[in-house]
Amino acid sequence: MVSLYILRNEKNEHYVGISSVLLPKRVQRHNNGKVRSTKKGRPWKLIYSKEYNNFASARAREIKIKSWHGGNAFKKLVAGAAGSSNGRTTDFGSVYSGSNPGPAALVTRKFGGLVPPRRDE
Repeated sequence: MVSLYILRNEKNEHYVGISSVLLPKRVQRHNNGKVRSTKKGRPWKLIYSKEYNNFASARAREIKIKSWHGGNAFKKLVAGAAGSSNGRTTDFGSVYSGSNPGPAALVTRKFGGLVPPRRDE
């Protein structure tokens, strides 16, 4: 088995890696400064891991995650792994009003919220 894992440090920096070594032992190597690429960011905490049957599958996923460069897909993966909603709650009555409507295109409801104006036929 090969593990894909993501580490985070106190500066909110991330490290994505793969290893066939048991993860607690691998994280310990990172925190002991025995991995050159993570030596300066110690201490590291394991925030995500997934097991793969072979090295090729784990490596392909690692490359894909690293290609995200910390963008929205990466943030979503990390937030989901940590069980965080980043303060967001479920949608409560919002209405999609187009890409960027001007104020004249919007009508305010009595109890808040915006809706497009009615078009009587």
